Amino acid sequence: MAIESVCMALLQWSPALIAGFGQNILISLLAIGLGTVLGLLVGMLALSPWRLLRLPARLWVQVFRNAPWLVLIYFTTYVFPFEIHVGSAYIPFPDWVKVTIGLAFPASANVAEILRGAVASIPGTQWEAARSLAFCRWQIAVSIIMPQCLKRMLAPWMNLYAVVTMGTALASLVGVHDVIDTAQIASNTVNLTGFTVLVYLSLLVLFFAYCYPISRLTQRLERRYAFY
Repeated sequence: MAIESVCMALLQWSPALIAGFGQNILISLLAIGLGTVLGLLVGMLALSPWRLLRLPARLWVQVFRNAPWLVLIYFTTYVFPFEIHVGSAYIPFPDWVKVTIGLAFPASANVAEILRGAVASIPGTQWEAARSLAFCRWQIAVSIIMPQCLKRMLAPWMNLYAVVTMGTALASLVGVHDVIDTAQIASNTVNLTGFTVLVYLSLLVLFFAYCYPISRLTQRLERRYAFY
């Protein structure tokens, strides 16, 4: 009877848990999107021949690659206002957006490093051959180097996205109503040890079911582009 009641409780809470997991996925997609845009910009600046542009970009990478993600999430949660005043209107600035920004910072640093590694893996002879054909640095980067880099960056970028997705589990610590927060509410409501164990096991299954195919696809892409 106890097992049946636990399973019935999990079944009742399943829609709420899935909805909460949808919040985690939304945060991860927005964080990796924003982090990719920032990371590509920072990565290009870090590869700049001008020291004035290169040093701040490298500092950005070092700071956000080595900063604890939880600290960044708390930082963005409290440094940004709860609402934005635009004219006579007040636009709310929800916590999940702050968490998204907090996760985008380390994501951008890692994307910048992925770009640097991809560019560094291109043989220097290609730069020299392109210069001998009177290509400028910008033309070489856009037409010759970047198309090759995109293939090399795809697998580590997908792996980074899986890591960011798992990092969204920290969102509940700053009040975001995600799948972890939903599980805590469900556990306190049902108040059964067996249910608590089962509900957190269900969360492991959810994250695994979402991230494992990404990991497998990453490995396949690594094998496919290994000859480049």
